[in-house]
Amino acid sequence: MKKEERLNALEVALTNETREREFYLKSAERCRNKLGKSMFKQIADDELEHYDRLKEIHARWKSEKKWPESLPVTVKGTAVKDILKDFLLKAEASAPGSDDDLKAVRTALDFEARGEKFYAQLRDASTDPKEKAFFEILSKMERQHYLSLKDTEDYFTDPEGWFRKKEHHGIDGA
Repeated sequence: MKKEERLNALEVALTNETREREFYLKSAERCRNKLGKSMFKQIADDELEHYDRLKEIHARWKSEKKWPESLPVTVKGTAVKDILKDFLLKAEASAPGSDDDLKAVRTALDFEARGEKFYAQLRDASTDPKEKAFFEILSKMERQHYLSLKDTEDYFTDPEGWFRKKEHHGIDGA
């Protein structure tokens, strides 16, 4: 991939992260279900962190005409798995997920699947080890978001089944 294409790809990523964050914040505000609300808020926070890091890289790359040598590759991890664990442990009564909540989760699943693929393509097109590692991290985080949203979708469509599956009850009652 040429340098121009990489810079354009970063601009696309910045636009996507902004658009997705706005969607997650609006969804969190509308959602009455505690799990859905927490999930949307956490992913919105993650998207802001992605945006900030991408913006920094974009600015440096634009001025230096190459991947920044001194920029750390790391991105703060996501806590989406912790939200699911915490929700399961507390097993609190929560408003059911509405059709709008389910629609928002399914839209988010599409965002995250496309994001994972996009960052994987950037990773695969790069020859710079730091650049490759950075996009690998973002691709994996989008995958974690996807899996957690899939779990949320399962909860919204079948809360009792979701709890049975997550609690790992066996036939012998263990």
